[in-house]
Amino acid sequence: MVQLAWLLGVAAFGNPKAGCNGHSTPGPQNLNPIDTSTPRFVKQVPNGKLYVAGTGENEFDLIHLWGTPYQMGLAQAGLVGDKMTRFIKETYSYVEQEIVKAAANNTQLAEIVKMGITVALNLSYEQTKDYIHPYVMEELQGMADGSGGNVSLVDARNVQWLGELTRGACSMFGAWGAATPDKNLLQLRALDWDVDGPFKNYAAIVVYHPNEGNGHAWANIGFPGWTASVTGMSSTSLAMSEIGVSYPDSTFGNESYLARGYPFGYLIRDILQFDNTLDDAINRIVNAKRTCDLILGCGDGKSNSFKGFQYSPHVANVMNDQNLLPIADWHPRIPNIVYWGMDWLCPNDNSMLSTQLKAYYGNITAANTIRDITSYVTTGNLHIAVYDHARNTTYVSFARSDRADPKGPRYAYERPFTRIDMRALWAEQPPTF
Repeated sequence: MVQLAWLLGVAAFGNPKAGCNGHSTPGPQNLNPIDTSTPRFVKQVPNGKLYVAGTGENEFDLIHLWGTPYQMGLAQAGLVGDKMTRFIKETYSYVEQEIVKAAANNTQLAEIVKMGITVALNLSYEQTKDYIHPYVMEELQGMADGSGGNVSLVDARNVQWLGELTRGACSMFGAWGAATPDKNLLQLRALDWDVDGPFKNYAAIVVYHPNEGNGHAWANIGFPGWTASVTGMSSTSLAMSEIGVSYPDSTFGNESYLARGYPFGYLIRDILQFDNTLDDAINRIVNAKRTCDLILGCGDGKSNSFKGFQYSPHVANVMNDQNLLPIADWHPRIPNIVYWGMDWLCPNDNSMLSTQLKAYYGNITAANTIRDITSYVTTGNLHIAVYDHARNTTYVSFARSDRADPKGPRYAYERPFTRIDMRALWAEQPPTF
């Protein structure tokens, strides 16, 4: 089963870090104007509101949910049920097709592997279910019930566990103090994942407003029907960045796919939904039963601080600008900056990212991160979030969808960004009927 899980990850999404052995060419500046338009109301249902943010072919859903976890799942199905259903079904179909392609020269293997995706995802869930909160299955049950039979609970659940098997390559930084013009924290989360399958067609920000006692408001940047998190910010001014590690060094220890423990997508969500401070997040990460090799980054606008984490079943090293790892000439330590480009052992991308961070040192802003950093490194093909903590603002961009001009830029790092006023998201009032 370990081999099957590995094959699912590689077959469906390629070797995510083949580029770490090569040399990327710096990309051109992203000179698109930033979209500052106000999100437009579409409709409401009990416990939910739907807006559209962005403009034209760069539009994406902005979904607000209130109530119990079950009510939130039901509301999301009522707002975007058709999209949610298509996303879940197309994701399954796409992954199966990619596995078959990988086994195209062996008919028997193709059939076995094709049937294996559900087995692997079910096993991944069984290995991790004891470490999740009850809200996970309650919300998924609401989604399934609200779909009118179009999505089963098992299918809705298994899609959430894809991240455990198919971690993408990504980039991040946290910059503060002398690195930024106002000394305040600026944070990057660039997601490099799959841009050939359905993900690019279902960009969404889902804003949760839990009932009292079940956390606080937070925003999940991802897809409709995706309840785990890899990118997001909370009303307590915590924000998360994440990188899947395909090129670790020996300090990570041996990784075993389908390990028992806390699924990282829900660990990230729990930080955003329940934690109030960076210390809370550190405690959650360090004390978790961890399942896989990652790099995490957590920024706290209240304390104007950022920490990076070497994360594996064996280690949870907390890093700042003084003890940043790995130590290499292609990954120099820079005062008041914590960063990684695409992977742990990834000389070219880390070197490119450090070059731009040093070039703009003292004046690293959201504007030049978009114009001159992510575009130069060519990182963030599926989506990017730039968190401006002091201004409670997030800038987001998504890969070109199939509804967009096929001649236009393909990747998020070369497309227009939309500015999101996070204070407005937290202050949104529930629907009245």
